Amino acid sequence: MRIKLTLAYDGRPHDGWQSQPGGNTVQDLLESAASETAKQPVRVHGSGRTDAGVHALAQVAHLDAPDGLTMNPFNWVPALNTKLPASIRVLSAEEVGPEFHARFSATSKTYRYEISTEPVLSPFRAGLAWHLPRQYDPYLLEDALKLTLGRHDFEAFAAKRGNETEDTDHHRTLTRAELDAFDHGWRLTWSGDGFLYKMVRLLTGSVVRVAQGRLRLDEFAAFLDQPEGLPHGRSSHCAPADGLYLESVSYDPSKGK
Repeated sequence: MRIKLTLAYDGRPHDGWQSQPGGNTVQDLLESAASETAKQPVRVHGSGRTDAGVHALAQVAHLDAPDGLTMNPFNWVPALNTKLPASIRVLSAEEVGPEFHARFSATSKTYRYEISTEPVLSPFRAGLAWHLPRQYDPYLLEDALKLTLGRHDFEAFAAKRGNETEDTDHHRTLTRAELDAFDHGWRLTWSGDGFLYKMVRLLTGSVVRVAQGRLRLDEFAAFLDQPEGLPHGRSSHCAPADGLYLESVSYDPSKGK
């Protein structure tokens, strides 16, 4: 039985999603809880990696329940949550077909990035928002956001993992890049068919620089769709992990919700 999990987590205490030798990642802790529940090793596959300090409101993962384990899918929720730290919560569990894969079946993702413009950042929001009390122009920021919509080569907004090849495709399609006000500042929302390593943080840092008057709009535009060799260079304006949240992951209804 393949089980689809939806989970939320506070990224501050953890070393990101991806399994690491230290064992303090969300994947490691979730696999430990699942293996303890099943009384044998269980592998968990996520929709994608989140970096250390990045949060999730609805990360998606899946696991294959071992043969002979007949536990109702809904019972995985309390079984896992009793074994996980309070910073990680499984929100739902449901049976899906064997063709479903948390990563490869995903059709789009939505991230949000929260910016606090308060003069003094509340200690209850420390690590949960990027504190930017300096004034900036939201209209310029929106102009920069509009330039990112559609399909582009985002190589200049991607950090290197070290496994890139000449055939690595850096094209992605963004369907949403919006700025909204909320109680403590501004919220950026990014939706697309996929995101490169640190792409959301590099885009966010760059559009904020535009809004602050520290990067011209034409300089920002020049980072997009560069010819081979990146003559205009890479963006070095990476927003901190604090304000980034994986908001949702979407799937083809025929392969999971």
